[in-house]
This record gives sequence, structure tokens and C-alpha cells, in this order.
Amino acid sequence: MKHKKTYVRDLDEGNSISEVFALSKAQRKEAKNGPYWQLTLTDRTGNIEARIWFPQSQQFDALQPEQFVAVNGQVASFKDQLQMNISDMAVIDPSEAGLDLTDFVPSSAIPPEELLQDMEEFLHAELTFKPWKTLCKSVLHDEHIRASILSAPGAKAIHHAYAGGLLEHTLAIMRICKALSELYPQVDKEILLVAALFHDLGKAFELSHGISREYTDAGRLLGHIQIGLEVLEPFLRKTKDLPEDLAMHLKHLIIAHHGELAFGSPCLPQTVEAFILHYADNLDAKINTVHGALTAPDGEEVSGWSEYHRTLGRYLYQPMRTPVPARAPEPEPKTPKKTAPRSGESSLLKAMGITATSGNS
Repeated sequence: MKHKKTYVRDLDEGNSISEVFALSKAQRKEAKNGPYWQLTLTDRTGNIEARIWFPQSQQFDALQPEQFVAVNGQVASFKDQLQMNISDMAVIDPSEAGLDLTDFVPSSAIPPEELLQDMEEFLHAELTFKPWKTLCKSVLHDEHIRASILSAPGAKAIHHAYAGGLLEHTLAIMRICKALSELYPQVDKEILLVAALFHDLGKAFELSHGISREYTDAGRLLGHIQIGLEVLEPFLRKTKDLPEDLAMHLKHLIIAHHGELAFGSPCLPQTVEAFILHYADNLDAKINTVHGALTAPDGEEVSGWSEYHRTLGRYLYQPMRTPVPARAPEPEPKTPKKTAPRSGESSLLKAMGITATSGNS
């Protein structure tokens, strides 16, 4: 496998670039001097806008997302944003070129398979009501659903927008809900955990799972809340001994988890569990967004102030952390003193068939 040498995060104004990128967007447009291609070049560290101007643009009849391209170009700044002017480009086959696809698709730091296993172990330990256990197991063991959630991003761009992001976000919500249910014992912990598991199930089908992470037709026409309910409905009907009132409450938790009508929630939270799920969901999304803004693509924390964050509407700051005292070394265990057997003890031990020792056993 061939790894990239230069990533989007490495680009700066004035750089001359010869590298492979994936296309996440490709649009043919018209300018005064002729047609040109407006592209978005992508790798696991981010995106950069690019242009192929006329007459070089005439070399390409069709370009589309998910293709891989080898480009030669120059990085420039336009309206305070970096973009690349491409002088030469070729569409390539990633398998023939021996590319490592992990260079091009952002992914969770923890492998999705491990996240899913942690999720299943968490549910096994926390759920006691058999219909809930049956429902969760039947959904997660469905081959189509399982394959979809393993590679699904948690969102298109704002938070958890990478392969495995949906699982990472869902598991975090489950853990937050567990902690809050222990703080407020009157809460129905089990339905809250099941709702946390399924609240974003529709996102596995709302977005494509490749490089572009574009909305599917169902994603655009229905949205992930409606999609999730439709995916879940047949499993609810098949789950034996699940009271209708519990099934209805579960649907309410899923429908209301955005919290406000203005944020796409079909209804407002109207139970304590619905409030908890909404705030847990919002909290994890915000923390992931802030962490992403204050973390470089290589995982290193950014010091000081971030760039202006449009989604959050503010600059973000990385403060000094409280120093953690160094742990004192553990004291070495004391060696027990050796004692000689008392007079007459050796003969007694021999009579009992026990070999005497010179110290404690």
C-alpha cells in the first residue's frame, strides 16, 4: 500500500503540489473565458476547494464524487480561504495505484467493530427487562442494519463526521444517560438507554458512507428521525410482551430528541427521560465539536485560540490545564524476617510428615 506524503492539513499558500486526493464534490461551471471545473479535494485530514480552468477543463467530460485523482497544482488564497489551481490532473483507479484508502476517509480513533462490541456489552450489563434486551439484540444482529451502522458517520459535517462516528456518538450518549439516571433514581433507566441506542439509527441511512458523505434521497426527503422510526417499527411489532405504552414512550423519546421544533424535532420533550436524552445528545455533540476545533488532524491539541467557529458562533480557547502531581513510587514490600524453628519443633514436624523451613511459608 502507498501512503500519501502530503495531506490537506499540510497545505499552505504558495505550495506547489503533486499528490493524490479523493473527490468529494465536482461541478462543471461557466466563466467568461470558458467552462471550468469546481472541485473539492479530500483526504482524512480535511478538504480544499480546487479549480481546473479553461482550456485544461476540456480534458474532462465527466467528474464525480468518490473518484480518485492525481493532481499537479498551486495553492493560493482566495477570500481568506485556501484553494488549489490545478494545472494537470488524471483520474486513477485506487486499487491499481495501490492506495491505502484509510488516507482518504476520516475514521473514529477506536475501530467501529470495537465500539459496537462495547455497546453490546454495555447493554447486556445494564438491561434486565427481557423485551428491551430482545429488541436491542434483534436490531443490532440484523445484517443490513449492522453493516450500515459500522461505517456510518454521526453527521455530515458538524460533529462525529467520520466513519464510526455514529457508533462513537451513540455509545457516549448511552454512558451519559446511565450516569444521569443514577443521579436521578426516579428515571426509567432502561427505556432511556434503549432510546439512546436508537435515537440516531436513521443516520445510518440518511447519509452516504463514502468519501463525500452526501444525503441520500431518503435523507433529503424524510430525515433521520423519520427513517429511524420506520426502520425500528417492524422490530417493535415483533418484540413479544412489550407493552404498547412503553413502545409509544420509546417513539416519543426518539421523535423529541432534538429538543426544539426549530431544530427539527417533530415534538417537544414531554417526559423526564425525553429531556435527559435531548440534553445528553446536545452535550456530546457540542463537546465533540469543540474538541474538533481545538485538535489538529494529527491528534495534537491546538494551543490558545481557534479560528472563528461558524457553527458555534464564537472563537474557542484551549486553557491551561491544572497540573497533575506526579505519583510517588510504590514502597518496596518488606522481606519477612527468617526465624529458626524452636527447640523440639523440628522433631515434631518430622513426626507429622512436614518438612521444616527456615522461614515463614
